[in-house]
Amino acid sequence: MSVAKKVTIQDIAAKAAVSISTVSRVLNGRVSVAEAKRTAVLQAVEDLGYRPNIFAQSLASGHSMTIGILTQEIRGIFYDELVFHILEELRETSYTAIIADGHWQVEKSLEAINTLIDRQVDGLILVGGSLPEEKVIELSKNKPLILAGRSVSTLASQSVYVDNFLGGYQATKHLIDLGHRHIAHITGEINQEDAIERFNGYKQALEDAGLRVEEKLIVEGHFQEQSGLMAVEMLLTRGQVFTAIFSGNDQMAYGASLALYRRGIRVPDDVSLIGFDDQTMSGYTIPPLTTMRQPAGRLGRAAANAMINLIKEEPFETRPFQAELIVRESTARHR
Repeated sequence: MSVAKKVTIQDIAAKAAVSISTVSRVLNGRVSVAEAKRTAVLQAVEDLGYRPNIFAQSLASGHSMTIGILTQEIRGIFYDELVFHILEELRETSYTAIIADGHWQVEKSLEAINTLIDRQVDGLILVGGSLPEEKVIELSKNKPLILAGRSVSTLASQSVYVDNFLGGYQATKHLIDLGHRHIAHITGEINQEDAIERFNGYKQALEDAGLRVEEKLIVEGHFQEQSGLMAVEMLLTRGQVFTAIFSGNDQMAYGASLALYRRGIRVPDDVSLIGFDDQTMSGYTIPPLTTMRQPAGRLGRAAANAMINLIKEEPFETRPFQAELIVRESTARHR
């Protein structure tokens, strides 16, 4: 099998009948070149199918024009949408993205970050994750870094995130306002910041309403459907009394709804159920799920813009976004 010969600027210069330096000036676009020569060079580039050596260019310029994106779960619906909008925003610039997956594991995240850095990315966007704060701070000292879907107090100006405490508070308050007093909570993995903040919001809403935080009504999940199902099964097996559930995300709410259905417990007639995220299918479950909508699109676009401005050393401003209560048919007034 023959291998196609790599086209060089020498080949372009010979075909266009110009000097190598003229080709270089046209390709770099930094120095004016006579229009006839420019046209000849660009035609030769097209005829020969020339593709520049990006790595060599990055060594020469100090910029690879690539952004490294570390996500935690390629199939995580919320994070997928966030990353999608980062990519959409970057398409409007001269930057491209390289994506790596950390699998929610510190060691794998560090390996992925090192791989991105080895590829000479100009900046890093860390999407979610549980990388220790000290490591995040260390990385930010050596490479332009933006946090998306997560905040670190010492890097607040470089963090684009949702106020999960307020979101958890509002979700729980919605159930309280409907007259519920025994509200179960299925948390995400409790070592993750967004799960902790939603849990703290849940507790604060109960305390502000003069209600006791019932530890037996709190079950840790892991943001997947199965953990929501198992959490409800655990509550029912224990004989816990509850009339509403605040699920730490929509996926666990789907599992919780299935567990209730299998036990003949009706949503919302017997138990009200609220999630967090507003994933696409949440409006099409039976019944449609009340939830807290995260603005994944705005988060992604804001993260991309902040990254570009940080690389260019231009001013930018970040602020926490707020989740929005989307009331559907899975919550109702307590009878």
